[in-house]
Amino acid sequence: MAINPKENLIRITQTLSGWKTLRPEKVFAGLSLAQCEEKLAPSLKARDTIARLDNEQIAAQNQRDDADRVSLDVIQRVISAVKADGDEGEDGELYEAMGYVRKSERRSGLTRKGKVAATTPKA
Repeated sequence: MAINPKENLIRITQTLSGWKTLRPEKVFAGLSLAQCEEKLAPSLKARDTIARLDNEQIAAQNQRDDADRVSLDVIQRVISAVKADGDEGEDGELYEAMGYVRKSERRSGLTRKGKVAATTPKA
């Protein structure tokens, strides 16, 4: 039997639902409905734990993203201050050390593409 958590959950809940609805007093495989539910509880509890942890992870990621917005605003202000500083500026080593390209090392971005000669098909 392949282990597919979604299919397993469907099988568990369907089996319990049918048993509860139609034959709650009957014993199968030496287990009453309550005993079976007790044996299946760890599986359902693990799923609840996973769902709770997923929600906690989403909340933590949202907190991180919110904090990053504030942090990146602070970083931008610091970089702007470094660029405006008379001793440092956009051409300083501190600016480069902070991960930016110094003004003197930037390329113009201008490129001149060579002309491609039109070829005529040979007959």
